[in-house]
Amino acid sequence: MESAILQANSGNDLKLILQLAKKLGISAKKLSEDEAMDLGLSIAISEGKTGEYVDTDEFLIELQNEKAQQIKEPDVSAFQAEVKAL
Repeated sequence: MESAILQANSGNDLKLILQLAKKLGISAKKLSEDEAMDLGLSIAISEGKTGEYVDTDEFLIELQNEKAQQIKEPDVSAFQAEVKAL
C-alpha cells in the first residue's frame, strides 16, 4: 500500500480532491488540525530515532548550554535589517 498526504489551499480544493479519490476508489480521509499535527510529530519522532542511548541528564545540560549561549549572543540580524530600512 502506498500513501500520500496532501494539503489544499482551500476547503473547496480539498473537497474536490476527496471526491476524485472516492470516484477512483482510493481511500481518503480529511484530517483535523490536531490529527495532522499528531501525524507530523509521529513522523518526526520516527525520523529522529537513531537506536542510540541518550543520557537524559547530559542532553538537558546541553540544551541549557545552548539556551544560555543564545541569550548571550542574540540574533540581531532582523533588527539590523529593520534599522537599515528606516
